[in-house]
Amino acid sequence: MELILRPPTADDETAVRALHEELLAEDFEFVLTDGTWDDVLAQVAREASGVGLAPGRVPADFLLAEVDGEVVGRVSIRHQLNEFLVEVGGHVGYAVGRRFRRRGYATEILRRSVERLADLGVDRVLVTCDDDNVASATVVEACGGVLEDVRQTGPDRPGKRRYWITAR
Repeated sequence: MELILRPPTADDETAVRALHEELLAEDFEFVLTDGTWDDVLAQVAREASGVGLAPGRVPADFLLAEVDGEVVGRVSIRHQLNEFLVEVGGHVGYAVGRRFRRRGYATEILRRSVERLADLGVDRVLVTCDDDNVASATVVEACGGVLEDVRQTGPDRPGKRRYWITAR
């Protein structure tokens, strides 16, 4: 498996939008903004540079996970935390399309994300997942995640498991 993490390009729209639609059924937004594909790419560039960020957004890398020329997933690597990210979102948000699961891609995406954050000077990486998401909890624990707590996010939602991974 040669997994590559890379920024999206103009050629990725069809694959990314298909994964977005697929993962909406799991209440996960693969694409982080509405609008045209040019709007999406512009937001990715703004967040990567940390310039012109919308309220509530932080500098971040939005990268596609590609294997053998096919987009299998994505990751958002947030360079810093705000109040919302401390409670719910964490430093890293990742997803793998259904047909690509159980191949180690999520673990590799998270491992490389932790390395990227270490390169940015982040010593401790916060990763969260829904309390009932056993697969994601297993991935985080395989990457060294230590459970701090589970926080309730609403009466009709599962809690958020909050893990810390030592990056250095």
